Order: sequence, then structure tokens, then C-alpha cells
Amino acid sequence: MPREVNVFLLPQQIQPEELRGGIAVVIDVLRASTTILAALANGARCVIPCGDVATARRIAADFSRADVLLGGERGGVRIDGFDLDNSPAGYTSARVSGKAIVFTTTNGTAALLQSQAADRVLIGALVNRRAAAQELAADQRAVHLVCAGTEGCATSEDLLTAGAIAAELEARVGGTSSRDDLALVARDLWTAESSSGDRLRTALRQSRGGRNLVELGFDADIDFAARVDSIQLIAEYFPKSGRIEAVR
Repeated sequence: MPREVNVFLLPQQIQPEELRGGIAVVIDVLRASTTILAALANGARCVIPCGDVATARRIAADFSRADVLLGGERGGVRIDGFDLDNSPAGYTSARVSGKAIVFTTTNGTAALLQSQAADRVLIGALVNRRAAAQELAADQRAVHLVCAGTEGCATSEDLLTAGAIAAELEARVGGTSSRDDLALVARDLWTAESSSGDRLRTALRQSRGGRNLVELGFDADIDFAARVDSIQLIAEYFPKSGRIEAVR
């Protein structure tokens, strides 16, 4: 029987009952999901997503200063008083190993918090496409690919990433089904743009999120996000603890 794979263009479109019993994969490829994966791959103890800056500051204050870093952005740039912004390359082993990262972004962390009704909530990006698909293939539950978008608008970069994960999953399980055609549209977008690294980077730069990053001078973050399958890691959000942790 084909695996059910659904794509949501925006977290605001989700009704909680649609996710229950399934696995949500939250995608904000430029940049929150890529940055979370980079942090965990480089030894961060956990990432704690927060919906707003005040909550992030309050949670960070509960830690010893030596054990925690504040990370995130508003308007694409580092929040005043925070240790790190939302650039994945900044989350180096030397900076984050052994630390808890209290993290808030404009779009990605909001999408995570909107997806809590699912049985599992994973972090998806191009950098862990293969690892995410392998994890999903080992489970029989419905898959819900949740695109974060940008400030309430759907974005091609997240849809492209959803298509990358859906295509890899379909190749592993031999067939998928969907409630609508969005998963098919996403897979076709990935097929069209993934023929070369240069073509993929161009597609990311031309997306809404990509244009924003270029304007802010964060071109290098686009190149980092385009490193397909460069991180072999599964990151899972646990609503009870409020933490994202590397589970494989």
C-alpha cells in the first residue's frame, strides 16, 4: 500500500487533527532547519525553539551562562544581545559543542510549534534529505511535510525541499499517495531544479527567502543550505521537554 505523503505550504493551513497519528517534518531550509541541523551535527546538546524573543531570554536565564547560547533572528539579522544569528556556518563545533541553544526565528520556530499535534516532529532540510527519507521509510505512519514559508507567504525554497524529501522517500518505499497534488508539484519542482549544484543554488537564490538573504549579504548561507545530504543526522522535536535533539 502506498505511503501517504502530504505537503503543507504554510503552517497556518494546518488543523491539528490533520497531523495526529502521523510524522511531521518541518522545513525552513533558508535557514532555521538547516541551522538547527548544523548545530546538532556540531555537538550542541539540544536546541530549544521559542516563539518569541522574551520567552527565549527567560528560558536561557534558567541555565548556567556557560551552558547556553541564545541564537536566532528577526528581520533576518541577529537579535540584539543574542550570541548567534541564524547563519548555519556560525554554529561551529568550537562555539556550540556541549551547549543548549535557545533559538527563535521569524518563521521556522513558529512552524515547529504549529506542528506539535503529530506523533513525531522531525527537522527537514536539503542537508539531511537522505537521512530524513531513510527515517521516514522505516515508519508506516503518514508523512506531513510542513513548509515554514516567509511571513505568512508560501516560498519555493521550502516547497523544493519538501519535493526533495518526498522524491527520496518514494524511491525507497516504491510509491506514495497524497490528499492533493501538492506533493506531486513539489517532487516535479525538485526534479526540475536538482540536475546540478549550480542550478539548485540558483533556484534557492531566486526564491523569496533566497532574495531576502542576498539582499542582507548572506549569500554563503544559501550555499550551505544547498549542500544536499551533507549531514547524516535525524533531529526530533519533543514537545513535552520543549527540546530538539539528535536521535540518530
